[in-house]
Formats: sequence, C-alpha cells, structure tokens
Amino acid sequence: MKTEKEKMLDGELYNPADPELASEREEARRKTRLYNQTSETETNQRTQLLKELFGSTGKDLSVEPNFRCDYGFNIHVGENFYANFDCVILDVCEVSIGDNCFLAPGVHIYTATHPLNPYERNSGIEYAKPVAIGNNVWIGGRAVINPGINIGNNVVIASGAVVTKDVPDNVVVGGNPAKVIKQIEI
Repeated sequence: MKTEKEKMLDGELYNPADPELASEREEARRKTRLYNQTSETETNQRTQLLKELFGSTGKDLSVEPNFRCDYGFNIHVGENFYANFDCVILDVCEVSIGDNCFLAPGVHIYTATHPLNPYERNSGIEYAKPVAIGNNVWIGGRAVINPGINIGNNVVIASGAVVTKDVPDNVVVGGNPAKVIKQIEI
C-alpha cells in the first residue's frame, strides 16, 4: 500500500493532512521564512538556503524575497535561474525548470489541483500534475502556469497570461487563457 507521499508524487488522490506531508510542508515554510528574512547582501546564505530547499539547482540561481513553495524538494532548476519578487511555486509534484529561465514579479506555478466532484473536494483530498519548463524561457509578471503544463524551449509568456495548455518551442503566448501570439525567429 502506498504512503500518502507516494500517492502525491505519483499524481494520485492523496490526503494532504498526512503527518509526514504536514511536517515536510512545515520544514519548507521554515526554510522559506529564513530565506525571506535574509538581507540583500547575504547572497551566499541565500544561495545555500535555496540549494537546501530545492531538489536540484544549477550553480547560479537567484530568487528575490518573498518566495513561497509547498515542499521545495520537488523544485528542480537549471543553470542561471532567476525569480523576481513574490514568486509562488506549489510543488506538490515535480516542477522542472531548464537553463536560463527568468520569472518576472508575481509569477505563480501550480502543480496542486483538486477534484471536480464537490463531495470529493470537500473531503480534503487532492492531487497534482507536474509542470515542465524548457530552456531559455521568460515568464512575465503575474503569469500563472497551471498544473500539468509543459512549456517548450525559447518561449516568452506575456505578463498576466494564464497558461492552461502546453506551449510549443519558440513562441510568445499571452492572454487568459494563453494562446500563441507569434513565433520567435531563432
């Protein structure tokens, strides 16, 4: 029989009130609190805290406080990652972000989702779908990436976009729901 954590990581319905999961979320909140309280000159401490929080990182990464996440260990970022102020990553499932990716202020990335059936939803169970973001992606301010989305390489997500479908390589998308606006010449 699977643990609630195994169900969560496998994208199955699980109980988020499970003591192991509650403890791991608490630890992530502790680490993000410590991170968010660092000063702008404590770059080494910030980098170390991110490397402890995230599942994997490249050598160079920077996240402006305030930052929030559910677990941290499900976040994997490549080389040269930057997230501006007020980024939220709900990493119930894996969030993989490639090299040279930049998130503008207020970007939210969600893997967590809930049953459509109101009785199931009201029971407190939930599930998640992983998010994958390719290399050389720029996500504009206040954009939202929904659960289960795959974003290709060399993509620009316009400010305020709500991404509800996969995004191919080499495009600009925007709107709610986000749609391809134009191709990017490479």
